[in-house]
Amino acid sequence: MAASSKTAGRWTAEAIRLLGRLVEREGDHIGQAAAWCADAIAAGGLVHLFGTGHSRIAVEEMFPRYGSFPGFHPIVELSMTFHTQIVGANGQRQAMFIERAEGLAEAILSNFSFRPTDVLIVFSVSGVTAVPIEMAEGTRARGMRVIAVTSVEHSLASAPNHHGPRRLFDVADLVIDLGTPVGDALIRMDQLDEPVGPSSTVVAVAAVNEIKVQTAELLVRRGLIPPVITAPALAGEERSAALFEAAYREHAQRAASALAGADPWPRAVDAVEVKPNH
Repeated sequence: MAASSKTAGRWTAEAIRLLGRLVEREGDHIGQAAAWCADAIAAGGLVHLFGTGHSRIAVEEMFPRYGSFPGFHPIVELSMTFHTQIVGANGQRQAMFIERAEGLAEAILSNFSFRPTDVLIVFSVSGVTAVPIEMAEGTRARGMRVIAVTSVEHSLASAPNHHGPRRLFDVADLVIDLGTPVGDALIRMDQLDEPVGPSSTVVAVAAVNEIKVQTAELLVRRGLIPPVITAPALAGEERSAALFEAAYREHAQRAASALAGADPWPRAVDAVEVKPNH
């Protein structure tokens, strides 16, 4: 017989509390985010999504997966999000170092051609590392609106990892506060000094799906019916395959447009005459 646990169910109860807070306190911000997303998609553009570290999970939750539709453009750099090779080559130390690298965001943004109606959603729980902050700044400089999904409490308690005091919520047009605590983890227990059980992923995924669902509703109201990726078990093999192809085709068209006008990176250099050494 398993020993009784003092912690059983506590994390789930705390997570439910945070989800309730998200709906109650951030509902208006989520609705505004969905309205901007619907405008961007209806205009033929994209909602770009960016995150480093475990924020990659929220990016991938938006698209592509069952119950999602095109119009959302994941931008994820493997060098900052590859966490299973913890030590050694491609290890966690390198990933944490890279996400603090100033100037890298501009190199990423230079790969794309953005429409003024496009939107960027940046996910960063701490909101103090250089790359997410500079992604937001670079996007706004291009005339686009930026939505930050972050933890304000944790961010205020964290020291910025770059030059200057700014945080992600300082440079965004709209902020969705996850409400997760300093340090992210929820459960404290006897004889363990540090809390266990991070919370930001479940709340960020909830925010993503709220935005996704509300965006779909707004598009449908406009008569724009998105092809929703759906499992064969629900839609049938033929219908499911048709939805997949339609969604991928539309995403390819939108993504191709975003890449078509991008500045080359690195930029071409002038030819240099090389003389023989004899």
